[in-house]
Amino acid sequence: MKALTPHFEKDKTLKRLGLKDINEGTSTGLHNFSGKDVLESYSPVDGKLIGKVTITDKADYEKIMAAAARAFKIWRTVPAPRRGDIIRQFGDKLREKKEALGTLVSYEMGKSLQEGLGEVQEMIDICDFAVGLSRQLHGLTMHSERPGHRMYEQYHPLGVVGIISAFNFPIAVWAWNTTLAWVCGDVCIWKPSEKTPLCGVACQNIISEVFTENNLPEGISSLINGDYKVGEFMTKDNRIPLISATGSTRMGKIVAQEVAARLGKSLLELGGNNAIIVTPDADIKMTVIGAVFGAVGTAGQRCTSTRRLIIHEDIYEKVKTAITDAYKQLRIGNPLDETNHVGPLIDKDAVEMYQNALKQVVEEGGNLVVEGGVLSGADFKSGCYVKPAIVEANPDFKIVQQETFAPILYLLEYSGSVENAIDIQNNVAQGLSSAIMTNNLREAELFLSVQGSDCGIANVNIGTSGAEIGGAFGGEKETGGGRESGSDAWKVYMRRQTNTINYTTEVPLAQGIKFDL
Repeated sequence: MKALTPHFEKDKTLKRLGLKDINEGTSTGLHNFSGKDVLESYSPVDGKLIGKVTITDKADYEKIMAAAARAFKIWRTVPAPRRGDIIRQFGDKLREKKEALGTLVSYEMGKSLQEGLGEVQEMIDICDFAVGLSRQLHGLTMHSERPGHRMYEQYHPLGVVGIISAFNFPIAVWAWNTTLAWVCGDVCIWKPSEKTPLCGVACQNIISEVFTENNLPEGISSLINGDYKVGEFMTKDNRIPLISATGSTRMGKIVAQEVAARLGKSLLELGGNNAIIVTPDADIKMTVIGAVFGAVGTAGQRCTSTRRLIIHEDIYEKVKTAITDAYKQLRIGNPLDETNHVGPLIDKDAVEMYQNALKQVVEEGGNLVVEGGVLSGADFKSGCYVKPAIVEANPDFKIVQQETFAPILYLLEYSGSVENAIDIQNNVAQGLSSAIMTNNLREAELFLSVQGSDCGIANVNIGTSGAEIGGAFGGEKETGGGRESGSDAWKVYMRRQTNTINYTTEVPLAQGIKFDL
């Protein structure tokens, strides 16, 4: 693929994604509603207005729910391998539109072009996974204690699945959820982040082409737009048995309470405060690569971003120097320019949060090794560009215990055995991703053992950031406990049913109970 110039060819890109008239407003996905309230999407790259999207009101939402309910009655009867073929076609459309969609992700969200294209590739990969899964939605058979009886378990689709996604991965996380839900026979309603609504409309336009070409109802995939109030339509709706929500821990606690109050199910992928442990046996070069990308990739706005570097005292100064030198090579600027490493934060609220975190860590006694700051000038006119910062800190600092969605890396020193480093790593409320850098087999295995990392993801000799779709993605503690994407994550989108079949002329009861008439 040829390198793109650091300029967003707005008309060309939006037209390719079916967003030609977006400046005049667009409907919520496939539904032609004409609400007066709109979301305006401004790019953090240059501060320019990209387009406007109508906000879903309650009347619109009820129409969408009705369409989803009708579609489910049809979609659930389509054989799973046929559903897989529909998803294969979706993956093919994504391949055709990868450059345009990846560019929109980069421009609307602010991540580097390579990361934007990589996000579309994740969607393609999960489509491929779902195609294979369509022939493997297996249950279990088992022996009955009653003669002449057969027992088995099978899985059925839940119905309507609600998806709430975050701005940092505006399309990939939706695909993780929706492709698996679709292949299981569910239909989906998606509320993308209000900070990246155009990415959502673009995805809806792409899948709508597939449904139209296959004479399938539009309600299999629906889109709603707005802030948290629109999300509450779904979280409080008894007709939606599962809500999958990605975002902050604060948001996740609200969603969990709302859904639990109506005895629904929730899949939560929330905050991370991820650490890399660096032992005396670590490869320093590998450590630098993993830590720097983990800390500054997506401008520190990944849930798996590296927040803490826990370094043994024997190599602390050596690692600090190597990391500091690497930061001097970072290029900050327009993410569409592939020579830049770091793009902008999502908006000025994120910039303020970044500044407050740096102020707080200094007040708590932290030492700025690489000073941060907000960049200004013609190349940074959106006001959303900041310098990645490195701070020597104490593990118990209040700010270090929190997740700050920004490129701030805390250096923490440990002494003694690797068990001490593991204790530091685990002593936070979040439990998403973790890593250890070591060539010591015993340290690596201990880190992966029951005595080691308490996170949902634990890596050896790679960083905390980045995951493949083959494995289940998610974390523990305040990260929410949910699992998305690969492995057997598909089971959360289905209901399990145990079946017992009696093929005799008698009706014996279990446990030898007698009930004669």
